[in-house]
Amino acid sequence: MKLLEKIESAQTIAIAGHVRPDGDCVGSCMGLYNYILENYPDKNVSVYMETAESGLDYISHMDDVKDTLDVENVDLLILLDVSDVARIGVAADLFKSCENTICIDHHISNTGLAKENVIVPHASSTAEVLYDLLLEDKISKAVAEALYTGIIHDSGVFKYASTSEHTMNIAGKLMSKGIDFQSIIDEGFYAKSYRQNQILGRALLESIVFFDGKCIFSVVSAKDMEFFGVGPRDLGGIVEQMRLTEGVECAIFLYELNHLEYKVSLRSKKYLDVNKIANYFGGGGHVRAAGCTMEGTAHDVINNLAKRIDQEFKCTTE
Repeated sequence: MKLLEKIESAQTIAIAGHVRPDGDCVGSCMGLYNYILENYPDKNVSVYMETAESGLDYISHMDDVKDTLDVENVDLLILLDVSDVARIGVAADLFKSCENTICIDHHISNTGLAKENVIVPHASSTAEVLYDLLLEDKISKAVAEALYTGIIHDSGVFKYASTSEHTMNIAGKLMSKGIDFQSIIDEGFYAKSYRQNQILGRALLESIVFFDGKCIFSVVSAKDMEFFGVGPRDLGGIVEQMRLTEGVECAIFLYELNHLEYKVSLRSKKYLDVNKIANYFGGGGHVRAAGCTMEGTAHDVINNLAKRIDQEFKCTTE
């Protein structure tokens, strides 16, 4: 699939990410948006996403992002980092009406939801996949900042197993565009507000280990979020910090979406395939990072997850 030919043949173009957009979703969406603005100024292009996690305001044209749908149809809809129809978010209705849809993604759980799909499960990020579809000499500093953001977020600043030589080569080429890569890492990935640090501390303080210390979980309730003045987009990084606990193979973090409904984030270190576990409960993601939404009390959710995790542990030792 030649993305640029599709863009050239369309006049109205919509770019959309997934619900609760993370750094890779924002980076890839804004990278493509800025690329089209700069190289195809005659195109009518819009980007649709929910409000993103904090700390990404340095990306060019973030003020252009629309959090509500304002069109009924477009010539071309491009989904980035979206692994499932249920996760399209703001542009869900547009996906139903648009005849020409493209999905660019790197989730192993993505079976191909659009008319045309570019899915590279071994890639570090959707931003990496997108880079390979663009012309290197047409990538500006603004586009490079966005793509670099996507890569560092989903590679954990180049430490996850999905980081490859190709990932590092792309990162180097993006750095050559003159981006302030140190600030992007510090401010776009590591920086936390005081309230974010407070809720992180609360989650770690109340975490519990089980399965002889191989698993750890923590739960943040709606009341906790209200008390600390935070929302879902402020909870990024908690499950990653839990995963770093010595002796832990699997980290589980829950936060309350609605009464008896929880968003579940799963992370593993070396051998547990958390995508299989999330997929069983209607979610998905990657081998070492996945998520789903589950109903019931927090106790019910943890117990149900524990049963599947225990089965996966047994499979890895057999």
